[in-house]
Amino acid sequence: MAATSRLPGVQRIGPTAPLKWLGWGWRALWASWRVSLPFGLVTAGVCAGIAAALIGSNLAFWALALTFGFVFVAPVLAMGNYETGRRLEAREPFTLASTFLPPGTLRQDVAYLGLVLFVIFGIWVQAAQIVYGLSTYQIHRTVDSFVRFAATSAEGHRMLVTGSIVGGAMAFFTFCLFVVSAPMLLDPRRGFFEATATSVRAVHDNFIPMLIWAAIIAVLTIGSAATGFAALIIVFPWLGLASWRAYRELVVAP
Repeated sequence: MAATSRLPGVQRIGPTAPLKWLGWGWRALWASWRVSLPFGLVTAGVCAGIAAALIGSNLAFWALALTFGFVFVAPVLAMGNYETGRRLEAREPFTLASTFLPPGTLRQDVAYLGLVLFVIFGIWVQAAQIVYGLSTYQIHRTVDSFVRFAATSAEGHRMLVTGSIVGGAMAFFTFCLFVVSAPMLLDPRRGFFEATATSVRAVHDNFIPMLIWAAIIAVLTIGSAATGFAALIIVFPWLGLASWRAYRELVVAP
């Protein structure tokens, strides 16, 4: 595991910084569209395929739970976007291979990142199941019956409120741990524990701007899911590239 003598410094940013990151990410998206859009297309296609399979199997609740659970695994899925952002910034060539399998990611610390995200995702699935089970004694197998339950009944409303609180708290916890650490681990000199500690410090020292950034990510991700994941073709690489810029502005380079 990589180790350093001390944690890197964290920069202070203003509340408008997330908008600047989005602007940089948008320009980077179209500068790298030959690799970024195919990456977004594959991500959106996999998500849409899983959701369609669950809905087709009359597992509407699981389709919703796994859709919202996407935010818990997105940081590790976006490693290719971070690498593309790094190469754009360094004026290095980028390819489909470097985007789909970034060099240096097949190492222990990145595996720790994926493992922790998988555990958090599993906890979310169990939590969502408990919230649903405490809200109703029925099993809503179709999308129509589940939507009617969630939208028209008091139990459904409580389920949505409780699930949003639990899921939002878990999502923000995940955000604090990995908003900086995921792109930081592209640097082979950085270790998992060092990266996660730096990520938490970055959120702590810039709480309001990072809260705004978390809200932007949540809105764009949920909005993409509402389009049947079609918008994720653009939104996923856009946010990934913007997240690389966020890391570069937040963490003092070695």
